[in-house]
Amino acid sequence: MRFIRQSLAGLFLLAMTGALLVYAGSLVYGAVQARLADEPRPARARERVFSVTVIPAQMQQIDPVLTAFGQIESARTLDLRAGASGTVMELSDNFVEGGLVAAGELLVLIDPAEAQSALDRAASDLSDAQLEAREAARAIGLAQDELAAAREQAALRTKAFERQKDLAARGVGTSATVETAELAASSARQAVLARRQALAQAEARIEQATTRITRAELAKADAMRKLENTEVKAEFAGALSGVTASRGGLVSTNERLAELIDPDALEVSFRLSTAQYARLLNDKGALGTAPVSVVLDVFGADLVAKGKLSRDSAAVGEGQSGRLVFAKLDAAPGFKPGDFVRVEVTEPALRGVIRLPATALGADGTVLVIGEGDRLEAIAVRLERRQGDDVLVRSRELMGRNVVSARTPLLGVGIKVKPLTQEGASKIEEPEMLELSEERKAKIRAYVEANNRIPDEAKARILSQLDEDKVPAQMVQRIESRMGG
Repeated sequence: MRFIRQSLAGLFLLAMTGALLVYAGSLVYGAVQARLADEPRPARARERVFSVTVIPAQMQQIDPVLTAFGQIESARTLDLRAGASGTVMELSDNFVEGGLVAAGELLVLIDPAEAQSALDRAASDLSDAQLEAREAARAIGLAQDELAAAREQAALRTKAFERQKDLAARGVGTSATVETAELAASSARQAVLARRQALAQAEARIEQATTRITRAELAKADAMRKLENTEVKAEFAGALSGVTASRGGLVSTNERLAELIDPDALEVSFRLSTAQYARLLNDKGALGTAPVSVVLDVFGADLVAKGKLSRDSAAVGEGQSGRLVFAKLDAAPGFKPGDFVRVEVTEPALRGVIRLPATALGADGTVLVIGEGDRLEAIAVRLERRQGDDVLVRSRELMGRNVVSARTPLLGVGIKVKPLTQEGASKIEEPEMLELSEERKAKIRAYVEANNRIPDEAKARILSQLDEDKVPAQMVQRIESRMGG
């Protein structure tokens, strides 16, 4: 009886197991048939859209600025050199490196003893020459009086001779008396000749005295000049540089003592390429007077001076290129000769040009603009100038178009983009946020935790965002697209 009861229980369990297997097979078969009956959904590839910053192209009149580098120089310098040799007796208190001196100020005095002695001797020689001239003047007066007296005596002797001849003709006088009168007249004429010769000698003495005075005056002027050369004075107000003289030191003639620089007459010299130089020429082919701005960089507190172009070099130096240009500075406080500065020259105005960032211009001379359907188009432009991080271009087709401000290798003609203005790009847009259910959050969390390809830092950031009430929609969309639903 017991065997029969156990056998029936076993048959019952076997029947139940078979029924369950048949039912399970029926469910699997129905699921497979339903899956096969569903139409496949084709996967649609989504076009990638790039966000780009655009700026409107506007034609305008711009004064280009040409940038170069140059050196500050003084347009008025003077080498202070010793005019005489000797010992330095005195030095001005301002005769130091960087000392400011006034015009006409005595800077250096060299021992003037020898020069003073030479001047005294020249003055004495001049006095002697003047005395000789006065004596010659008095002598010529006496010579003239003696000549007049000799002529009067010759005239009397001649009359006496004529009277004796007349008496002899009438038979009153004798021949001896006539001869005596004739000899006396001849002697008187000889005396006149002697007095005339004495007068000529006196006149020659006057001329010699005049010449001697002239030589003495020249000698005195030379001695005075040598005495003045013992004093070194400032010809104009300025500052001293390269001071080498010291009190008590010996200096030689033409030895350089210092350099006098006028700090108010500064200019800047800088070199330009030939093309840049050509842009600064006026209608007559001469260098114009374009305004110049000179900047000295001193770690944020820049020194700036204004000026104008003044001249250019007469010839290109050996081994050089371009043109050396000079600009005169109006007022340059803080600048010193030798400063290395940045020079900004304002060129003649350009009309009808468009200012764009330099990153907007491609190597092929084109820029990208927004076309129909927010797709990129290329427009050829002509580059006029480069201005720092900007470029000045010309193109009639570009007027009023929105230009991509920064080109990247990912951007090209036909690419669909999302244009953003500079104002919009400067403000960070708030991302779209979603409120997720706990079940959806749990699925995303499980996928993130199980994905070993996500870096730990990114994984921690995603998990922390999932703990918030709202989650960025872009992040949810990206994760769920990788999850497959």
